[in-house]
Amino acid sequence: MGDFVKMEKRGRIAILTFNHPDTMNAIATHEDCADLVSALHDIGDDTGISVAIVTGSGRAFSAGGNLQAMKDRNGIGPLASPADTRSNYRRGVQTISRAFNDCEVPLIAAVNGHAIGLGNDLACFCDMRIAADTAKFAAGFVKVGLIPGDGGAWALPRAVGYAKAAELMFTGDTLNAEEAKEIGLVSRVVPAERLMDEAMALAERVAANPPRSLRLAKRLLTDAQNMRLNEVLEMSASMQALAHETRDHKEAVDAFLEKRKPDFTGE
Repeated sequence: MGDFVKMEKRGRIAILTFNHPDTMNAIATHEDCADLVSALHDIGDDTGISVAIVTGSGRAFSAGGNLQAMKDRNGIGPLASPADTRSNYRRGVQTISRAFNDCEVPLIAAVNGHAIGLGNDLACFCDMRIAADTAKFAAGFVKVGLIPGDGGAWALPRAVGYAKAAELMFTGDTLNAEEAKEIGLVSRVVPAERLMDEAMALAERVAANPPRSLRLAKRLLTDAQNMRLNEVLEMSASMQALAHETRDHKEAVDAFLEKRKPDFTGE
């Protein structure tokens, strides 16, 4: 891994921290993209991790793309021609969106500060979102004459619904944390100094459950967003057949019947 993402593991909980506070955790280079993709792949491949928290260092979650790099045409945005730029997006920032979507570990965004443009979309690609009372949110691409090239047009409506997503995308308005909560962009707002404690408490409640079932549930929930009911039912039956054969399912049933706390092993 590079230096854009710092990863820490606490038991079955991973913490991914965007670690460029001097640039408000803006994503400027292909190395930044690759670092985040690698981190997401690593937690997905580690069967000892049940849930991950994604947050930022300093005063921002992520300020999104780097405008200076865009102006200089030397980063993850525009290059010499539209064809080159299209390829640049596909091999750069869009690999992040795919990695978020492919990750079978439940993800909690702990939004500590500004989540703007790409930063807002990174939060939307997470499954759960908690905001510090200092957080700011904006799908502000239109303000700089752009559209979300990172898949935000897919992620944002799934977080807040089409009409609210349209309002945010077409106005570029910035929301404070309470306004974000009102539209369902985040589920709760907490004092900034309590953000990681609250995120860890949520992560611990998630991680207390059987690891294999968590990953199956995450994949089912993610894929079901793009399926017809009959397809979801078929996938559910197949995944449930696998879940029934896990040792943790049997342990959960035994513990319930014996009125004791279960001891899950991930098997």
